[in-house]
Amino acid sequence: MGLKWVDSLDIAIELDDKYPEIDPRQINFVDLQHWVLALEHFDDTAEHCGEKILEAIQQAWIDERQD
Repeated sequence: MGLKWVDSLDIAIELDDKYPEIDPRQINFVDLQHWVLALEHFDDTAEHCGEKILEAIQQAWIDERQD
């Protein structure tokens, strides 16, 4: 079973592994959405995504970096 938009922490971990050079505080939501959709284990559609979901993923990614 693949990742869905609601799996913000798991998505953030995958993004952190795939894009270690990216500062999650500096990303725009268009790029973030494209990167999530391109993840190998992601299994959802762009239509199920909104700004609040992208904000949650971004915050989880920031939090992941701070740990």
